[in-house]
Formats: sequence, structure tokens, C-alpha cells
Amino acid sequence: MTKKNLIILPVLCIMIIVTGCDDFLSETPDNRASLDTQEKIAELLVTAYPEANYIPFCEAMSDNVEDNFGAPQDVINADAYFWRDGAATWQDSPENYWNNAYTAIAAANHALRAIEEHNDPASLDAQKGEALVARAYAHFMLVSLFSKMYDPLTADHDAGIPYVTEPETKSLKEYERKTVQYVYDMIEQDLVTGIPLINDQAYGGDGNNASNLARFHFNRAAAHAFASRFYLFKKEYDKVVEHADFVLNESDLVSSLRPWTTTYRSYTTNELSIAYTRSTEDTNLLLCETASSWGSTFNNLRYATGATRMNEMLLVNNPAASYYAYSTYATNTGIQFIFKFRQHFVKIGTNATTGYPYTIIPLFTKEEVLLNRAEAYAMQIKFHDALIEMNKFISARVLNYNPEVHNVTFNRLYNLYQENDNKKAIVRGILELRRVEFVHEGLRWFDILRHKIPVTHTTNNGQSFVLGANDKRRVIQLPAEAISMGGLEPNPR
Repeated sequence: MTKKNLIILPVLCIMIIVTGCDDFLSETPDNRASLDTQEKIAELLVTAYPEANYIPFCEAMSDNVEDNFGAPQDVINADAYFWRDGAATWQDSPENYWNNAYTAIAAANHALRAIEEHNDPASLDAQKGEALVARAYAHFMLVSLFSKMYDPLTADHDAGIPYVTEPETKSLKEYERKTVQYVYDMIEQDLVTGIPLINDQAYGGDGNNASNLARFHFNRAAAHAFASRFYLFKKEYDKVVEHADFVLNESDLVSSLRPWTTTYRSYTTNELSIAYTRSTEDTNLLLCETASSWGSTFNNLRYATGATRMNEMLLVNNPAASYYAYSTYATNTGIQFIFKFRQHFVKIGTNATTGYPYTIIPLFTKEEVLLNRAEAYAMQIKFHDALIEMNKFISARVLNYNPEVHNVTFNRLYNLYQENDNKKAIVRGILELRRVEFVHEGLRWFDILRHKIPVTHTTNNGQSFVLGANDKRRVIQLPAEAISMGGLEPNPR
């Protein structure tokens, strides 16, 4: 994979007027003289996060969904459900995510160039750290979606995605797609360099705790949470534990998870949808505002979670063997859901009556970090440590928790999954905890990819469609424009 190609990538989002940012954000990319202060660079970094949502298509491709005949149909939702190479380019599509991820990368690169050219670069270390980690994150999401999942045996020849490290001043430029291994090496380099530079005080924190504003930036905890996910995907389990330990405070870990067994149970649907993605929620390590209608469609699309799938998650495959405390709801078309999201409407002007839908989504939470560490322990053959982590999680999710009744044991996992191999049984249990915890959040798709879990989708008329463990459709096709005009080699089909 050494061939160079012309690839169309979005030019820096300075060209886009962003709500709440100064006029310099609407200047052309070549006019970088404006990026001459810490404040302006920090404002630019607000746009270094993909303002697009991967959840709608990831969720529809996973085994969390089924055919709820009678619910509204949507082309992006249907293409993902049948693992088709979609032609849609608008919001909530894979191509939209690709474009927004590279736009975010461009913003990070322009910030890094401005820092490099500043008369006192060291004074901008916090901004440099954020830019590097944000750049790593956007590339990580792209390679996870548009390339094969990392496998140390094949990564050095599996096709990756362009890793862009220079500011963009034109939309057509020569790049190398290179390999998954190369992309992972570059992500790790940015992470290792960037994390020590991040300072929560840059967002108004006290140096030890992130402010509410910091929950929309890569604060220290969020950066380590990202590292725990990255190394889990990379299968370097000692590093997963190392970074998870930084995030999780054992003295109040359980109480810092989402209060499903207490406060959340008393909330109305509106209160719950507000609480789930608010910056004051301790578990929310990184939030992102996305141009997305997911806040109104996650419980209103034909191919969504229904009674069969919800029953699998809550009862059939439940390693706690008891009722979870999640508050579930159902529509008259059979869709079952948890009220995690709500839609925000942003007007195009002060007196305008039209605008765009936005949805705030959690990118990293303490629940994910805890379950990352549990899986890492299992992979290290530290089975008792893995069970302890699982039971911490269960204690915050089961109604009327009683350790003698609800704690996971080897025997329970065997009886539930008919699996003699302790490692496989424990990992299966952890994956089931992850599945129900992150329903409607898209993370199940990445677990399906990592563990080569087959998926079967059926239709209301009884047809079945199977995505096998090595099916080429597990890798999303590159955007048509990147193939036809950019010259990038498409993913095999």
C-alpha cells in the first residue's frame, strides 16, 4: 500500500461559520495570521471534533436492531441494516462522518501549525496536547470504520486511511492510504505526545478536575479514556489497565457511574434525556455536539431496537440473571428504547424560523473505561479481577442488588453461555454488559468487529441476511467521491 493518490479532503473548517466563534473562523485557510493568540487557537480547537454522528449507521449495522414494520423508513437506516454501500451523503451517513472527521483533522492541523509558528510555543502546550489527541481520535474513528479492524497479524498490509498531519489549503492533494499498522502507529504517536500536555486548567478546571466546559474537550480523563479504548482495540492489555486506572477512582467508582438504580429511576422521560448528556454528569468524560437528527430518530426508525433484541439484552444474555434498572419504553410500532437523547434545534439566524437539528452524544464515559479494564483483565487471564470489575458494574445496574444473588460466577457464565473456556465466557459476559449499557450509542458495532461476531438481520416477511465473521461488508466503503475523483482504491466487495 505505497501507491500515492489524489484524495479530496475537506478544507479547514475556518471556511465554515461556526456558532459562537469569532470572525476569524470564516476567513480563508491561507489567512492564518489571525491565529496569533491562545484564545483564537483555543476557539479553533472547538472545531477539531467531528461534528457528525457515527451512531445511526453503526447501530443499524449491529445486532441491536430488528425490523419494526410500520415505523418510518429512511434510506441511511435501511442501507446500514442490509450492509449496503450507501449513496447518501447527508447528515448521519458514513460519507458525512468521513467528511466531518477530516474537517476536524484539518482544524487540529492548522492549530498545530499556528502553535509551531508562535513566538512562545511552550505557552501553548495545553492547546497542542488537545490538538494532537483530537487529531488521533478522528483518525482512529475513521480507520475503525473504513478499514479492517486492527489485527497484529495482518495490520501491516491491511489498507488504512490517509493520516493527515499537514494543514490543508486546497481540497485536492496527493496522499498515501498506507496500512492499518501505519495509521495505528501515528495515532499512538499523537496520543503519547499529546496526553502529557493536556491541562484541565485550560478549560477552567483546577488541574485535577475538569470543568463543565472541559467535558466538550479532550480533558485529561477523556484522553486517558480514549487511550484505554485504543489499546483495547490494539490488544495491548497492560496499557488498557494503565490508562483506565488514571480515570477510575476506586474510592467512589460505583457512585460515579450513571445512577440507574436511584436517581434515573425517578426521572421523567424529558428529565432523563437531559441528564444523560449533560456536562455535570460525572460519568460523561467527553461530549460532542453533532449535526444530527439522532435525538428524534433513535426511537423512530424502522430498523431499530425492538422487543426481541431488547429481551436478548435485558433477560436472555444477562450475566446478572436479574432485572436491570434501565427505564425502557415502547412505541406503537414495536420499537423499544431507553430515553438517552433529545434533539436540539439551532436556528440559522436570530429571527429565523428554520435551522438544523443537533444531538449531543457521549464519546467516552466511565462505564466504558470500567468495562475496558474488565475485558483487559480477562485477556490477561486475570479472571478474578475481571469478575470483580463486572460485579462493580452490576452493583450499579441491578435493582435491589445483593452480591450473593447477583454477582457473576464461573458457574453462572457456563450455564448461561454453555462455554467451558473461562476466558471466552467472561469476555462474552462483559460484551453483553457493554451491549445493553451502550444500546443506541453505536459501540456494539465495534465489539462485533473486534470479536468477529456474526450478525443476522431478518425482515418482517421472514427473510434472513447474515453478516459472517469475515464478510467484506464489515468494512464500510469509502465515499464515492474519494474513489472516483480522489483515486483512492475502494474497499473489496
